[in-house]
Amino acid sequence: MPNIRTRLLVVLVVLFGSLSVAGPSPATAATLPDSLWFDETPLTVQNGRFTDGNGREVVLRGYNVSGETKLAENKGLPFASVADAKKSATALRALGGGNSIRFLLSWAYAEPVRGQVDTTYLAAATAQIRAFLDAGIRVYPDFHQDLYSRHLFDPDSWYTGDGAPKWAVDLGNYPDENCGICLFWGQNITQNEAVKQASYDFWHNEYGLQDAFLTTAQKTMAYVKQNVSAAAFTGVVGFDPYNEPHAGVYDSGQTSRTWERDVLWPFYEKFRARMDAAGWQDKPLFAEPNLFWNANIDFQKQEGGLLDAGTLGPRYVFNTHFYDQKAISGVFMWGKAEDGQYAGDFGTVRDRASATNTPAIISEFGHPLAGSVSDKAPTVLKAMYQALDSRVPGKSWWTNPAGSGPVLSGSQWQWDIYHGRHHELMNGNPDKILTTGDAWNDEDLSAVRLDDSGNPVLRQDARLLDRIYPSATSGTTVAFTYEDRSRDGDTTLTWNPVPGSLPNVAQLVGSGQYGLLMWRSNSGTAPTELHLPASFPTGSTTVVSDLGTAYGPPSYTATTPVGVAAEPGGTGSRRLLLTDADSGVPHYALVTNGASSPSAAVLNAARSELSAWAARTAGQ
Repeated sequence: MPNIRTRLLVVLVVLFGSLSVAGPSPATAATLPDSLWFDETPLTVQNGRFTDGNGREVVLRGYNVSGETKLAENKGLPFASVADAKKSATALRALGGGNSIRFLLSWAYAEPVRGQVDTTYLAAATAQIRAFLDAGIRVYPDFHQDLYSRHLFDPDSWYTGDGAPKWAVDLGNYPDENCGICLFWGQNITQNEAVKQASYDFWHNEYGLQDAFLTTAQKTMAYVKQNVSAAAFTGVVGFDPYNEPHAGVYDSGQTSRTWERDVLWPFYEKFRARMDAAGWQDKPLFAEPNLFWNANIDFQKQEGGLLDAGTLGPRYVFNTHFYDQKAISGVFMWGKAEDGQYAGDFGTVRDRASATNTPAIISEFGHPLAGSVSDKAPTVLKAMYQALDSRVPGKSWWTNPAGSGPVLSGSQWQWDIYHGRHHELMNGNPDKILTTGDAWNDEDLSAVRLDDSGNPVLRQDARLLDRIYPSATSGTTVAFTYEDRSRDGDTTLTWNPVPGSLPNVAQLVGSGQYGLLMWRSNSGTAPTELHLPASFPTGSTTVVSDLGTAYGPPSYTATTPVGVAAEPGGTGSRRLLLTDADSGVPHYALVTNGASSPSAAVLNAARSELSAWAARTAGQ
């Protein structure tokens, strides 16, 4: 949903209400294909981290599925069919390396008539959610909104919105929409009086709008829980109540910070109660601050970040978005992103989450893949993923790995298999049929499309998207980095080279990709696991760890300290599994595809170098 939001991208409501509803009975739970004994456990929040049922620290990586929900062509659903959802889920796991998605829902389609939940819509949405759960992908639904509602906009408008149903807009008698001189759709948030007043009314529960949304949301959550198996429901992580909240208009004397405290946070508490009533009491609420709290253009930035919410603890997740508004503007950043570009921005997210004692997730990030600033995309996205992995720039990582901070979870915007193949009547206008890009306010951010044979293919460098990351760590992550060697045109971007002081490690990595995880064990029995990209075929993957070394690591067994296994879901994706049997002990693992049949002598020499380096690091 994000995009060119260089501007103030943000907005309000994707409201939902609730209604109790009947539907098909849940199917009998079945173990996912390729699942191992430690898989398929529910995710909770403990000690400021996502934690699975084995006590492992979990990182969620994936995509938003999808901006198609903002369109009318498939009636507010991400996919035209369950078959397309299954195709997309398999590709997201196998090509995009994702283990989770933010699944967009539409209030307008969930409650088209006030007080009446559309069970046909809920059934179709739930079936599409199941397609991802069946592929071993964790899901957190999001009631999405941008510019409050498409029904605020005229048929011939330059812009459109999504979120609230028509009946909610009709109650307000809002002025004719007009953004004035707006170069980006997000400017409507602060310049379009219709959007501003409608947003204000929602937050102040005028006409009972917020109550209706909460009721629909509760009924939606209850429906999902009742219509997936208990086993599948463990894969549902939590719920994101409202996309990019903004006041619309502040009351006299009110600031962005007091609005968060007095208006936004009470809304989250009400939503939290609805989650509990719907049977989601063990799943966290993904609470997003005022959209502009972390804007990187000074005149757009507003104080916030849930500064007055106190300790959120295990029932909430600190949920935020980040787009480089300077880069998207084409004015405030002329060059391309560089090593460490977003270390400070993402470090701020880490600090806010730490202060609230809950994990952070950057549930939207991305950059346009077409248009005047699309040349920045390869570097902007590389720098964003780098900042998700570590708060330390590549040039200083090897000398200060302990400064990395927690590995952040994130969901890239977006994953839309219909990219470039849409048939959207903009604001219902048959004379404005949108087919190109994402078919929404001139956005073009989808990482995927369908080829001429109808197969999903990536629109971005696979080296960038399909990454090594620690999907589950048996203990506490100390540091992590991944050098993806992704491309900017013909240029290979190497921001984190192995230092010359580790010659044997450098020889193993060569010109290949590598990831390095350092963690401290916690006596758990389940192994640490790292996602293995398709660029790391088992037969040419090298692992150097204090637990052991391997070229072409063997298949995982409970007695194998270093082994490879399929990821659950039957998509063909794979993982590296590292098993320790101690507690409070530091461990490391280097994984690279750069070596070609390295000798035992080189492997052992690299292990000696890394062990000495890790020991020095532990003493920092």
